[in-house]
Amino acid sequence: MFNEEEKSELLRIARIAIVSYFDFQGEKPETKFPKLREKGAAFTTITLDGRLRGCIGYIVAVKPLFETVWETARSAAFKDPRFPPLNRDELTLIKIEISVLSPMEKLKNLDDFEIGKHGLYIRKGFYSGLLLPQVAVEYGWNREEFLREVCLKAGLPEDAYLQGADIYKFSVEIFSEN
Repeated sequence: MFNEEEKSELLRIARIAIVSYFDFQGEKPETKFPKLREKGAAFTTITLDGRLRGCIGYIVAVKPLFETVWETARSAAFKDPRFPPLNRDELTLIKIEISVLSPMEKLKNLDDFEIGKHGLYIRKGFYSGLLLPQVAVEYGWNREEFLREVCLKAGLPEDAYLQGADIYKFSVEIFSEN
C-alpha cells in the first residue's frame, strides 16, 4: 500500500511527463521515496469528460515504479493507437488515474478470481490481452462476460478461455487526481 505522499508523487510525475512533452523536455524527475524506486508494474489511464482518452501500461515490473509511471503516462497521452495524441488544449481537462499492479498469478480454476478485485491477463500463442479490474465494474460484467471480453481484447475468439489459453489474475492499487 502507498501512503498519500507517495500517491501524490506518482500523480505529479505522470502529470509532468505529459505536460513537459509539449516543451520537448524528456528528463524523468527523481523521487525521494525509496518505495517508488523499486521495480513496479503499472497502467496510466487518462480520461476526458469521463471517457477513456488513453491507457497504457507495463504488466511486469521491469523498471523503477516512478519511471514506469513516467513512460506509461507519456504513452497513454501520445501513443495509444486507439486515440489521437493529446493536444495542449486538453491538458487542463484530463484526469489521470494510476493502477499499480500486483504480480500475476496463473489461474488454476476459472472461479479463482473476483469481479472488482482482480484484473485478468490472457495469453494464447501470439495473442494476449489485459483488462484492469475496474473495467468489469464500469461495464457491470459478470465473471463469464469478463472472461469473454478479455479474450476479445486479445484478438482471440470469445471462448478462448475454455480452449487452453493461459489466464492470469492480478490486483491493483488505484489512485487518481481529484
